[in-house]
Formats: sequence, structure tokens, C-alpha cells
Amino acid sequence: MLMDEKANGHLLEVNNIEVVYNDIVQVLRGVSLHVHEGGIVALLGTNGAGKTTTLRAISGLLKPENGHIRDGYIRFQGKDITNVLGTHVVRLGAVMVPEGRHIFKHLTVDENIRVGSITRKDGQQKIREDHELMYRHFPRLYNITNRLAGYCSGGEQQMIAIARALMGAPRMLMLDEPSLGLAPLLVKEIFENIVLINKQMNTTILVVEQNARIALEVSSYAYIMESGKIVLEGPSEQLKNNPDVKEFYMGLTQGGGRKSFKEIKSYKRRKRWM
Repeated sequence: MLMDEKANGHLLEVNNIEVVYNDIVQVLRGVSLHVHEGGIVALLGTNGAGKTTTLRAISGLLKPENGHIRDGYIRFQGKDITNVLGTHVVRLGAVMVPEGRHIFKHLTVDENIRVGSITRKDGQQKIREDHELMYRHFPRLYNITNRLAGYCSGGEQQMIAIARALMGAPRMLMLDEPSLGLAPLLVKEIFENIVLINKQMNTTILVVEQNARIALEVSSYAYIMESGKIVLEGPSEQLKNNPDVKEFYMGLTQGGGRKSFKEIKSYKRRKRWM
């Protein structure tokens, strides 16, 4: 019998999953994480840590790349979504904005946003209300509604991608590296919008980020991955003050200087945490 989400307080439950590609390459090794209803949870780590694979496992996007969950399970709203197709996950209310701002470049900004509502069945009135809400959340897009999305800046394209996902009325929004390649001011604007979306639209958010500083600022709980495993977790405020996190993920040493990741052996970090 499936576990009711209200019984454990978790909207999303990822339990001890192992992910392999082509039945050979193991990418995730016993990953477990939980996301509570209405929260913002951050998943942090360097390139190759397994963050994107974790989101793909949750989103049902492993099969197109010959990947699958070999062990463990994933539940969303109490329903088992282990190895189900992505379309089913979207219908259940979990929508992912992938890394790289995958928009429809030959459609206008407005057409891109409207496409997100294609799976909805709650009536045109509610869809129109959410459509107007997108422009209130992302006022930069209001003046470029008829511009082809391919001619928009990187920051504008990221806003389009998030707005399109929100038009699906997700219960949980998953964001993969939303700050990637953006100028600091745009990163600040994007994350301010993430907080507003969480509060005003009551949308639970799971965000994958390399920018640990800003991710820990907006989230309430965070996980840190290394080599396909969760090596550290806790309230974001607590992790912000963790000396290892400061040194290895925020670039802050005890002397106040910055330290390059290249100067640190990854096994050394794991040894201190495990």
C-alpha cells in the first residue's frame, strides 16, 4: 500500500535510489532526500556530482538516455513514480525546468508561455489568470511578448522557461541550474522571483545549483552531493555557517580569502564529512 504524503509530511520522497546508464555506469549511489510541501529545498554540488541525474530520475527523464533506477523508490504525493514516464510525472504536478533554457526559439515569448498550459484541465478562466500572473512575476517579459524567444537574452530566456513551467500549475517546480551563465544582477532577480513564486503561488521548489551562496539564502533546507551520494544535509542556515561548506562551496577560508576548487582533493572533502 502506498504511503500517504500526509502521513510523513513529504510531498516528495526519494529513498535510497541507485541510477545506472546502459546497465553499466552507476551514477547515483543510495541517494535519499525529502521535500516538504510549500518549502524551498536546494541540492548543491560541483559538476558531475549527480545533481541533474537526480532531477531526471524524479522527473521521469532517464529512459530517453538509457538510464533507469535500479534500486530504491521515488514517491510524489504518496504515489510511486519510480521509472515512470515524464508525461505522467507532469500530470501529477511535478514539472522540471532543465539546465540550458530549452525554449522554443521560433515561437514568440507569449506563445512559449502559453504552451505550458497544454496539459491543464482546470478551465480557460484559471489559465488566463495564471497567464496574466506570469507577466506580473516577470515584468521584463511584458514588453517583449511578440519577440521571437530565440532573440531574447539569456536572462529573459530563463524567465520564459520558468513561466512556461508554471503555466502547467505544478505543485512542485524543479529548477536545474537557473543561474547558469547569467550576470549577477539577473541571478538576483531570478532568485527573488523564485521566492515570490514559492510564497504567492504556494509552489514547492526543488532547486539544483552550483551557486551555493544564493541557494542557501533562499532555501530552508539543503543537500550536498559528491560523486553520486549525499554527503551533507541540514537546514540552510546551519549549512551556511558550516566551515567546510564555507571553504569548499562558498570559497571562503578562515583567513577571509578565496580558495580554488582545484586546490582541494574531492576525496578529502568526503572523508571529512562521512
